Amino acid sequence: MPRFIRITLRGVVLLILFISAIALWKREEITRLLAVNSLFNAKKIVHNFSHMNEAFLNTPIPRGQGAVSELVKGNTIELPAEVEGWIKERNVTSLIVLKDGQMVFEDYYLDTHADDLRMSWSVAKSFLSALVGILLEEGAIASIDDPVIKYVPSLKGSAYEDASLRNVLQMSSGVVFDEDYLDKDSDINRMGRTIALGGSLDDFSASLKDSFVKPGVEMQYVSIDTHVVGMVVRGATGRTVADLISEKIVTPLGFEKQPYYVTDGEGVAFVLGGLNLTTRDYARFGLMIAQDGQYGGQQVVPKAWLRASTMATANTKEGDRKYGYQWWIPETGATEGEFFALGVYGQYIYINRPLGVVIASNAADRGFKNEGVGAANIEIMRLIARGL
Repeated sequence: MPRFIRITLRGVVLLILFISAIALWKREEITRLLAVNSLFNAKKIVHNFSHMNEAFLNTPIPRGQGAVSELVKGNTIELPAEVEGWIKERNVTSLIVLKDGQMVFEDYYLDTHADDLRMSWSVAKSFLSALVGILLEEGAIASIDDPVIKYVPSLKGSAYEDASLRNVLQMSSGVVFDEDYLDKDSDINRMGRTIALGGSLDDFSASLKDSFVKPGVEMQYVSIDTHVVGMVVRGATGRTVADLISEKIVTPLGFEKQPYYVTDGEGVAFVLGGLNLTTRDYARFGLMIAQDGQYGGQQVVPKAWLRASTMATANTKEGDRKYGYQWWIPETGATEGEFFALGVYGQYIYINRPLGVVIASNAADRGFKNEGVGAANIEIMRLIARGL
């Protein structure tokens, strides 16, 4: 064999060995990146949303040693006929309805099960809001009008330098951030790749330098604001969000399965959307909120905080859906005490205090952004509530 061919073959072998070594070294990161790229695939999305721990770094949220709290079962209701069509059309995977504290409907779809730990997406934001209310009452956080840099000095020089905790709770930081889940080059998807590759969300947040308006002037939904809320919580307490959520919310509510958070490469909880728990435990949380923070004879979250955080206080545009402190209020026809937690692809905790109704629903709806879908989902939940 000619010498130059031997040299070329040797080079190819060495290149193959080098690439193989890199692939082995970065195997977990590559696996997670591939998982991100196929997360919303039509054939995989239902499975993925109940098995996020197979694709991402994660940390458990201890449920404590206490007994599982009972979800009292009432007389099972028959849902309005329109709901069956909605379940199929919107790829609903679970639905639980509570009336006056009793579970009157529970079902699971698309080969999912009651013990699945389901991805919350942005429903997680409302859990974090409840935690902030607890920390305010305890004094760990002095005021929501404190600047975020009081608790997170690393944000000095970023677009968050002049923002208060109130601003980020109301999604009114003014930070430039593209939230388009369907654009692979958007900021939200860049952030997803940061998580998949083991990067730091704290560093990602501090790297944002541009603002389109001063903090507090205009509400624009940007999920990275919620990560900054989590940074404030950690900075104020010196503890992880998973540890705090376990102690302050999960254990008092007697969750039936240990939840977990998806995390970044530094073990920091993906608080803006990485919470995973059963639909029954979503319902337990919703019931506590509907009962003004009381659960099992204990005041878990301050009533005054819940009343304030579920009011339409953010500066939303005319005709848009209203917003409080990480809670949504319907854009039309809302009655006092009607609000909801919302996650992309069809995750909901709908609460109607006047009617005594809590609805927890999960889905894998790839058409969630289609025009009118969000409003139609709320109308279905109103239809269920009125029927009770």
